[in-house]
Amino acid sequence: MDRLLKKGLKISHLRLADALMREEQLSSAAQVIGIAQPAASRLASEVERIIGAPLYTRAGRGIELTPEGLALAHRARRILHEISDADREITELKSGLTGKVSIGAVTGPAIEHVLPALRQARIALPNIQIEVEVGTSDALGPMLQSGQLDFALARLPKGVDPSLFNMTVVSKEPLSLVARHGHPVLQRKGQDPSTPVPVADLLKYDWVMPDAGAILHNTVSQALAHRGFPLPERVLRTSSFLLVLATISQTNAVAPVATSVAQTFTSYQGDDSTTSETPGLVQIIKTDIDFEVEDYGLITRSGSLLPPVAQSVLRLLCDGIGIETPTNV
Repeated sequence: MDRLLKKGLKISHLRLADALMREEQLSSAAQVIGIAQPAASRLASEVERIIGAPLYTRAGRGIELTPEGLALAHRARRILHEISDADREITELKSGLTGKVSIGAVTGPAIEHVLPALRQARIALPNIQIEVEVGTSDALGPMLQSGQLDFALARLPKGVDPSLFNMTVVSKEPLSLVARHGHPVLQRKGQDPSTPVPVADLLKYDWVMPDAGAILHNTVSQALAHRGFPLPERVLRTSSFLLVLATISQTNAVAPVATSVAQTFTSYQGDDSTTSETPGLVQIIKTDIDFEVEDYGLITRSGSLLPPVAQSVLRLLCDGIGIETPTNV
């Protein structure tokens, strides 16, 4: 790094390299960093002189970074994120614990752990703004890597270098099959309600699941295959939990969801003077197959220090989960 700095490497060069990797066009990269295209061309020439190699090559109507250019751009993005985090930290130190924290989570942990942490934060940290992004691990991973998220409760994204992240394993995520109240499989005369429903009987109905390749879909299909069962013949494929909930509450469809999510929607705690629970939107179906998604954990960017406000929220989250707050954040 000293060699590059001595040869004149500047923040403007790093911003250009990062923008070129994002935009894959010189004109668009120039616009992103707020300079004219001729100025961007001059910056690119300076970078090539400094690193002693071409920064990019022409590719169709755009550009493609060379291996040397990619190496610089990846490091540039990390350095720029660190500078941005430093700015946040300095501002927060001057004004107290105020600012914004961005959390990512897959659906089950979002309900089970993030939501209680938010309630605690409203009391303990009233002056901060918290944003929560709920999605798949493969969607959250790039957001965490790019600095859009401070930390996440998820799984390591596929196809990404695991050394880019630090992960503290929390637990596996159990799944439950749910259906509407009054579903035919739950209304069998003379059957003990505690008796598991054979999964073979459930396969006769429509199911609602995400697309093939999604971890929930893969978990269900592998568990069924292990017991010698095929996937249901009729499957509505969607990643929208709202559509899942609407479908199973209005039809005889069955859906696998995170158990913590299922439990949230199985009963409603009355808000009057009574403490009785009334039936919720769905009912958990006890079946003869256990579904369990692989371990998820608390994930942060490797080598990055969280700003104080993010560390405070992280401590609340870890206390609620019952794990030690990572010391490397």
